[in-house]
Amino acid sequence: MKKKIIVLTGAGMSADSGLKTFRDADGLWEGHDVMEVASPQGFRAQPKLVLQFYNERRRQLLQVEPNAGHKALVELELKYDVQIITQNVDDLHERAGSSKVLHLHGELFKVRSTAPPYTVYEWKKDLNLGDQCEMGNQLRPHIVWFGEEVPQLPKAAELTSKADILIIVGTSLQVYPAASLVYYARPGAPTYLVDPKPALTNSRDLNLKLIASKASEGVPKLVSSLL
Repeated sequence: MKKKIIVLTGAGMSADSGLKTFRDADGLWEGHDVMEVASPQGFRAQPKLVLQFYNERRRQLLQVEPNAGHKALVELELKYDVQIITQNVDDLHERAGSSKVLHLHGELFKVRSTAPPYTVYEWKKDLNLGDQCEMGNQLRPHIVWFGEEVPQLPKAAELTSKADILIIVGTSLQVYPAASLVYYARPGAPTYLVDPKPALTNSRDLNLKLIASKASEGVPKLVSSLL
């Protein structure tokens, strides 16, 4: 039976493909306060602004490609049972060829209805006011916004608890509840952190090996050593 590797990825994984990380040093995202464009309150207050914001993100995602880090993780599947759990809303892991990807915070190329039943649709074009589900309800980005539950978190925790090896790429592990996942890994499981500027504050409990590189450089090196 193949050993199980869980890979937790964050914004740094996609940054090397040219995607902007979630927020700049000043706390703004593309010039917007994140609560304006990533919260239910923001959507209620300015739905047109929010939809336009995600339309721009969607268009940008169509212009970029998976980087060497994404592609290297696919190679791991030759020898290991690899499950990716990502905070990213892009589809770059899937495009690279990874077969098992769990999105904690939703997916940019999907939209859903704003009222139950919450039907989810594949969506790569612009989303506008007036675009409705079959029940006549406005559609919204299929994104977990601030203040909303993270429905995939229990499944992610269960998967992480079964990891023989844990790999963390491009995430500061400062954003909860996603940051709590590392503590579901079994004690002593080898843990690798790939990040050019690691900010782990509670790493004493982890059997941690640090690779201080950006994803497109550090992940291929790590994968090569594991293979």
